[in-house]
Amino acid sequence: MNMSITKIKIGNLGVGYAIPLVAEALGMDDDDSKVKMLAETIHRKTEGNPFFILMFLRSLYDEKLLQYNFGAMKWTWDDDAVNSKIVTQNVASVLVNKMNRLQEDTQRMLMVASCLGSNFRKSAVVTVMKNISQVEMRSSMRIVSGTDATMVSSSLLSSDLSNSSTERAYASSIEEFEMKGSMRSLSCTAATMESSSTSLLSSDMSNACTERAYASLIEEFEEEGLCEVDDEECHFMHDQIQSAAFELICPDQRDSFRGRIGNILLLTLSPKELEASLFEVVGLLNCAASNITDEERDELAEMNLKAGVKASENAAFDTAKVYFKAGREALGSRGWEGDYSTMLDLCSDGANACFLTGDFVSMNDLIDEVLSKDIDTKEKYRVSEIKVKSLLTVGKVNESINAALDFRRQLGLPAPQKKPASKFTIIREYIGVKKLLKDKTAEDIANLPELDDERYEMGQRMNEHLATSVYLVEPTMLPLVIFQSVTTSLKHGVSPTSSPAFARLGLLLCGPFGKPHEGREMAKAAELILERPGMRSSTSNTIFVTQSFCYHWTSPLHDSIEPLLKGYQVGLEIGDTVKACYCLVGRMYYLFFTGRTLDSIQQELEAAANVMTQLKQDENKLKITILLSTVKKLRGLDAEACDEMLDSILASAAETRNNLSAYVCMMKLEVFVFFQQWQEAVDLVQKAGNVRLFLSSTFVVVRYTFLETLAYLKAAQSSTGWKKRQMKKCAHKAMQLIRGWAKNGNVNVVHYLRILGAELAVLNGKKGKAKESFNAAISASSRNGFLQDRALAHELTSAYFKAQGDDYWGNYHVECSKRCYQEWGCIGKVEQLDANMKIDDKE
Repeated sequence: MNMSITKIKIGNLGVGYAIPLVAEALGMDDDDSKVKMLAETIHRKTEGNPFFILMFLRSLYDEKLLQYNFGAMKWTWDDDAVNSKIVTQNVASVLVNKMNRLQEDTQRMLMVASCLGSNFRKSAVVTVMKNISQVEMRSSMRIVSGTDATMVSSSLLSSDLSNSSTERAYASSIEEFEMKGSMRSLSCTAATMESSSTSLLSSDMSNACTERAYASLIEEFEEEGLCEVDDEECHFMHDQIQSAAFELICPDQRDSFRGRIGNILLLTLSPKELEASLFEVVGLLNCAASNITDEERDELAEMNLKAGVKASENAAFDTAKVYFKAGREALGSRGWEGDYSTMLDLCSDGANACFLTGDFVSMNDLIDEVLSKDIDTKEKYRVSEIKVKSLLTVGKVNESINAALDFRRQLGLPAPQKKPASKFTIIREYIGVKKLLKDKTAEDIANLPELDDERYEMGQRMNEHLATSVYLVEPTMLPLVIFQSVTTSLKHGVSPTSSPAFARLGLLLCGPFGKPHEGREMAKAAELILERPGMRSSTSNTIFVTQSFCYHWTSPLHDSIEPLLKGYQVGLEIGDTVKACYCLVGRMYYLFFTGRTLDSIQQELEAAANVMTQLKQDENKLKITILLSTVKKLRGLDAEACDEMLDSILASAAETRNNLSAYVCMMKLEVFVFFQQWQEAVDLVQKAGNVRLFLSSTFVVVRYTFLETLAYLKAAQSSTGWKKRQMKKCAHKAMQLIRGWAKNGNVNVVHYLRILGAELAVLNGKKGKAKESFNAAISASSRNGFLQDRALAHELTSAYFKAQGDDYWGNYHVECSKRCYQEWGCIGKVEQLDANMKIDDKE
């Protein structure tokens, strides 16, 4: 995410750019005016396509309309002759004409190659040519006249290149074969081919010589500039060339011709070769799917399933979706009664591909189709899981919870009730887990036997999704779900779901239970489980939980930024887009909290928002939007629009009761504190309610508690009587939490305590203590790399000295604060400080 991607769409050149291009190609770029008329003619005929311009020049040379005058040492041409020669032709027909002038065998190979795609393997073309009959080739070949070529290929370039040298080369290769006695009559054909078929080459060449002949023809493609050959791999020089080659096939024969090619490859390729060419072969067979038997349809459906699975394994989910759909269409209405197992896989895997590509309409249709069948509950697991994940993705969290709980009950497994859990229930269940853990180390847990009960594994997967959902809307249920997952792993064995389960146990221990070192041990167990074979599917989820909820309690926050990026990347690779986006969101907030420059954060946030849109991650996109609005406001950009956006999200979140409101309150509090709006900060904190409940164990809780405490202390300093005592009491209560975290080894709160200690000393009238603590706060925030907090510490120190009448140190610290804010990119704050300094000067 540290790099930006710029897409450049290259269109056709204007005539002003075509002139220097032609001039440079002819070595006459010292004076463009000499080629102006020629370039304008070429531009008119090619419509400015750079590829066609260069090919057009070559066609002029081959037609001897463009010649090099060795006497004058320059290129010469007759503009009128060039124009009159080609004015009757549409430039768009050159490639078709060129191919029509090639020898017939070469045209046929071009036909075959065009069906294999823009990239094709030489051996595949040779295999087809050796096994397809002459009758089939001739019946599929289109005879195109000059007029027809113009009409058919209006988007292709025209040329009259001579191919006499290529013909001589091919004739020479045949003569070589004859001299070696390799030309013999051939009367037998392959048993799998039609009995009436004859070889395209009527001669009986040996296999080696036949392949050499075909290889020679493919080299002719390259000589004519039609394709590039790199040993075995070939590719057409331009997609228009492939289109022109495909035009050589009769329109009404194209599907059957491609199907025939696919059949030949299916019958002749070795298993290894077929696996390498699976996508091409299946794509060709699908073209002729309307004219095959039921038995062939079954086989085609299985091949499409195999291709779809392979595409999914390579994260090509759009491609996979096409294969799964083609497989279902091949089976048709008889699918569920005929090849039941294949149809179930095509629907289930197809629903997953649709989910991962954001095609929720098709996904829901497939889910409903499977769920409507009278089949075993376990066979409905895959689509049920996709339903749970998709509901969470679109923000229907409560519906996602209900679906997951319902499926666990269908499996006959216990499921917690969807309601707030009491402290007594949580403690009781924790004691049970504690007894099962006994004195097990992380290594002991990682070496537990493997879970081999399919029903329990499905239940564990549902619990994994439940844990994510209940954290958002009913946090008190989270411990019960975690304890249930951990208990299953300890009693029945570990599976990929065990890794995030133990990571979440670490979450509870680090946060609510206040045992970060025990929590870190559970996080270590989760990572060790990941190292076992077959556990990669939980990588992104485990990284998200350990880095977002566990390690920041005892390790520098900066250390989690790179692992979260890895979690995002791995999540995309394995198709776990939800957890991948969680990692990305976590990384964005960590960049902000660690003081990364605001302009760089904004760039990454805007890129991340686009990712969330493409992946249809609505909930995660809102969290990105919350942070992006905050960053823009701090930078002094669209402050009013940013406030409206945050208020809108806050209002919506309040209706649905999820943790988005906590994120909004957190970021609004950041802005109030940095702009020294202390009363607004206190009002927000008092209205927000128990934010810590919805942000349990995250660093956001730590940051929020610091800002909350600071707001209470500043409010107490400006208050009297009962209100002062109340503000001081609230500050003391929150500060005790931070002291406890620091005592347990949280290195990220050291400078927080220094800042709060200084403000508490100011409140208590301890000037010496205040000065000492302010200096310590500045040093600690600087040493630990929190740029924005160093700016805040300098600003608070400046306010203290000015209140004491010490303008020298007051102005010194305000200048230091300004420099830090400037470096951070907080232009809105810099402008506020400048305005305040002008007021002070007037006074």
